Formats: sequence, structure tokens, C-alpha cells
Amino acid sequence: MSTNSYESPFCTRYASKEMQYLFSADKKFSTWRRLWVALARAEHELGLNVTAEQVAELEAHINDIDYEAAAKREKECRHDVMSHVYAYGLVCPNAKGIIHLGATSCYVGDNTDIIIMRDALKLVRSKLVTVLGNLAKFAEEWKAQPCLAYTHCQPAQLTTVGKRATLWMNELLMDLEELDFELGRMKLLGSKGTTGTQASFMELFHGDGAKIRAMEAKIAKEMGFAPDAVVPVSGQTYSRKVDAQVLNVLSGIAQSAMKFANDIRLLQSFKEMEEPFEAGQIGSSAMAYKRNPMRCERITALARYLMTDTLNPAFTAGTQWFERTLDDSANKRIAVAEGFLAADAILNIMMNVTNGMVVYPAVIRQRVMNELPFMATENVIMDAAARGGDRQELHEHIRQHSMAAGAEVKQKGLKNDLCERIVNDPIFGVTAEELEANLDPSNYIGRSVQQVEEFLAEFIAPVLKDAETADDVELTV
Repeated sequence: MSTNSYESPFCTRYASKEMQYLFSADKKFSTWRRLWVALARAEHELGLNVTAEQVAELEAHINDIDYEAAAKREKECRHDVMSHVYAYGLVCPNAKGIIHLGATSCYVGDNTDIIIMRDALKLVRSKLVTVLGNLAKFAEEWKAQPCLAYTHCQPAQLTTVGKRATLWMNELLMDLEELDFELGRMKLLGSKGTTGTQASFMELFHGDGAKIRAMEAKIAKEMGFAPDAVVPVSGQTYSRKVDAQVLNVLSGIAQSAMKFANDIRLLQSFKEMEEPFEAGQIGSSAMAYKRNPMRCERITALARYLMTDTLNPAFTAGTQWFERTLDDSANKRIAVAEGFLAADAILNIMMNVTNGMVVYPAVIRQRVMNELPFMATENVIMDAAARGGDRQELHEHIRQHSMAAGAEVKQKGLKNDLCERIVNDPIFGVTAEELEANLDPSNYIGRSVQQVEEFLAEFIAPVLKDAETADDVELTV
């Protein structure tokens, strides 16, 4: 029997096979065996009664896991680690006596959890960078397209479509920085024993603490960590705050993705932009004309779940007793796995959306021009004041004209006649031609274009360049 994927509602449609594998039984228990090999090899090299032949036998049977034998044994002994020690010993008869020598269950369990989270963070990182790359292309293409900007979800001034995309990217970049920070400081538990004192290894190595530290360094190196990437002190387990910190990184990604998805949902309701929509796609079973933003809605739904999921490891970290308790295990096996699967699903959908967003410039311009007369009033006030007008009096006239024009638009559906009102008010001293020249949207986007160019060149390009040369995530399926 082989268990190559993690069974979860997230998996069947949204989470990738790669992420499912990372939280599968095959990944978990083959990593246990790799850790047992690393332990045996280190003990052999440091002079314990472990032979090279025994290490080689263990190494030859990392992936041929007899799940049925392990399950049968677990029914008898009610202990998952010892049942897998037993199953491993069945195929390694010469080495079975030294499997797990000096270790406790958390040697394989906790170190495996750290290894899986490290690999899962790398997979999340690669997809996060892909999303940034998609958005970078989008921002560059639309950096000069004026569009309405909003405060309080009310039209404020103008920005550009590309500049708004940099806001999404900036938050994702913050998430990437947090992710890299967590990856950079991840450490194995090592082999600390039942209460973290390494007493069993002090017995095995006859009190030679230097050899115990050397053993941990060898194990760390073999498992792909720096030799010193082992926690200096612990109880039986690594601190459960690690799980909370990792889930907080995933929550940050969910927050950024949800903000992006909500913006797209609003823009799609304005008909300014759309997520990808296939030719044969059905938006509604009843309303055939509808083009619902179902992908961004799904991002929002999964993000809400993931943000809530961070409470689980937070409570787990806070309720650990002394050197360890076991109320963490069942919870963390669900919370951490589901958190990563949700983050993976979110990024998979986000990669799809950002690779095919549709922009409707004509609609955007029409909506801009409906509001631009109001936005141009600040320039009108400044120009009139520069010619000697009273700024406060000018502001009051503009306010009255704006309220009246807005009422005509809202209540009667008439064209915005604010410009005519201003031209006909002698306090401003402006002609229709002069005011018309003021209504070029590109005059109201500030430094949007330059900001896009600077942000992409200074902050995003280095990330994308590094990603081109980075090692792929190593997955053994």
C-alpha cells in the first residue's frame, strides 16, 4: 500500500500534487527512515557499536515501506513510531537492533515536521514569485492607463491600472520577505531525548558532550540543513511557536491574496477589469449573461479559512506544559497541513488569475471622464488663487457647484455639467478651452508611471532574477 497524497477537501481540485505529496504518508515515513539512517551513520562515525553494513542496509530500504505491517503492529502497541521501527526492522534484520538507538519519538516526528515545513515553504515561495512575475508584466503593460482611485470606496483622484497592481505586489513582497526570514532561521530539533537533556546520549557516548553536538551537526547536514541549524535547547519537542510563526507567514499571504481578489471582484462589478473567463464558461445557472468572478471569490473563501487557521498553532504553543504534552499532536497534524494546502490552493488560483486578467480601457476612460471634472477643481482653485483670488472663497464656490452638478447626475441622470458651471462663474476667470485642456486624465496621475518603473526595477526585478537561478524544490515522489 502506498499513500502518495494527503486526503483533504482542498486537494482534489485546488492544491497541487507537489503540496499534497509533502503532507503524504510516503513523504512522512520515508523521511523518518532517512532520519534513522542519518542517526545511525552519525553514531557509526562517532564510534558507537553501529556498523557500516547496518547503515547501508537501512539506507537500501528507505522507500519500501510496508504500511500494512506497520498498521497491524500499531493496533497491538498503540505507538506509531514503534510500529514503524518494527516494520523497518522486518526489511533490515541485521540493523533492526540499532534503529532509533538513543532517540525518542520526537527525533523522527519533530525533525520530519520541520523538514516538511521547510520544503513546503520553498514550494509556496516559488509560486509567490510566479505571481509577482505575472503582476510585474501586468503593471508594466498598464502603467500609464489612468483609472479612478478610491478612498472609502468613493472616487478620489486618479491612479493608473499598473500603479494599483504595484500595491498588490508590494504586500506580496512583504510576505516574501517574511517567508524568507522564517526559512532562514528554521532549525532541526536534533536529538534531544525525552526531556531535552540528551541524557540517553550522554550514556551512549560516556559523557562526551562534544560527540553529541557533532552527532547533531552530522544529522543536520545530511538532512539538508547547515551543521549549526539545530535548536540549542528544547524540551522533548521543538517549540510549538515555530508552527505558529510559519502559519503566520501563510496567513500574511492569504491577507494579501484576499485584498487582491476583493479588488478584482469590485473592478469586475465596475466592468473595468475581469479575471479570466473562458469562452464556454457559465457564470450562473439562472442568469446566462452573468460573468461572476468565481476564482477571486474562491481565493477570498480559502484566505478566510487560512487566516482563521492561525489560531490553532497559537493556542497549541500557549498550552504546552513544561517539557511537552501531547494535546498538540492531533491539532498540529491538521492545522499545519491544511494551512499549507490552503496557501498552495490560493496561489494556484492566483497564478491563473494574474496570468490572464482582462482590462477594458474604454470603460475605464468613460468612468474617469464622468468624475474628472470634480477632480480638476483642485487645479482650477490653485490657478485662480495664483491670479489673486481668495482661496477660501474659491473653494466654497467649487463646493456649491460640485454639489449641484452631482445632484443633477444622481437624481436626474443628466450629464455632469460642472465644467459649464465653472466657466459661467466669473470668480474663476477661466474659459471653456482652458478648462478643456485641464481635462486630460494623464495630467492627474502624478508620478504613477515613474513609481511603477522604479518599483519594478528596484524591488521586483532582483527577486525575479534570483528566482531564475534558484534551485528547484526537491521532491522525491
